[in-house]
Amino acid sequence: MGRTAGYKTKQREYILEYLRSCGTRHTTVGEIVRHLQDSGTPVGTATVYRHLEQLVEDGAVRKYVLDEKCGACYQFLPEQAEACHEHFHLKCTCCGKLFHVSCTYLDQLNQHLLEHHGFNVDHTKTVLYGVCADCAGTQEKH
Repeated sequence: MGRTAGYKTKQREYILEYLRSCGTRHTTVGEIVRHLQDSGTPVGTATVYRHLEQLVEDGAVRKYVLDEKCGACYQFLPEQAEACHEHFHLKCTCCGKLFHVSCTYLDQLNQHLLEHHGFNVDHTKTVLYGVCADCAGTQEKH
């Protein structure tokens, strides 16, 4: 029997189903565990980590390690799995939200770095940090 035999297959499916429901949104292990508990299908944290690592290895999920404080987040990869290889990510330092940014200006920056500096950016590891518009608006009101 394989690594995902028996009841573990159900646990893996619960995790994968939740990740699919998130679409392209990034999610953390804590969010997955909470969702599974709330939906009446509790799965232990260690089990979630184990299944996520296998899903990453299988190419069904992408893992992002943004910084030491936040740990990793995960994203379900639909059939067009190259999506995150083609855009930058922005992370709000206030609310922690991660944004996918497809922008011709940033594409020009990427091209400049390649042509003038011989540097090819890995978009799966590139995160620009700052404050999102929602948090900036909240800060201005206080």
